[in-house]
Amino acid sequence: MSNAPGRCGEWREPLRWLLLSLVPWFGLVFTWFLGAFSGGLDVQETCELLEGQTYDSAYRDDNWQEPSRLFPLHNKCNASYDLVPSWINPTIVGLAVATAGCLITAVVMAAAHFKSQRQLRPGPEHP
Repeated sequence: MSNAPGRCGEWREPLRWLLLSLVPWFGLVFTWFLGAFSGGLDVQETCELLEGQTYDSAYRDDNWQEPSRLFPLHNKCNASYDLVPSWINPTIVGLAVATAGCLITAVVMAAAHFKSQRQLRPGPEHP
């Protein structure tokens, strides 16, 4: 890649970082959907038949807001068993940080490109 200022090649790096940010973002969305729908359609059946856990309706009534939150994801059968795997929430955080890092890098590189372009333009001459 050329170091000559004002070349179209300078846009490749911010664009690469922008496109690279899509990788962890798609991973984040996929992981969130895995966690959000980990309980299935009928949570009681999933708890009792598939997981072998007791379904505590009193606990779920007291904590009705937990399964509907966007983050952190929880869908508990009872006070001690969560249908959302333990790796889901940390993975979501890691992928969100990676996405933000890629986007911030793209913005910083684009800002540096604009700054270098502004410095190269001849300004109006003052008498």
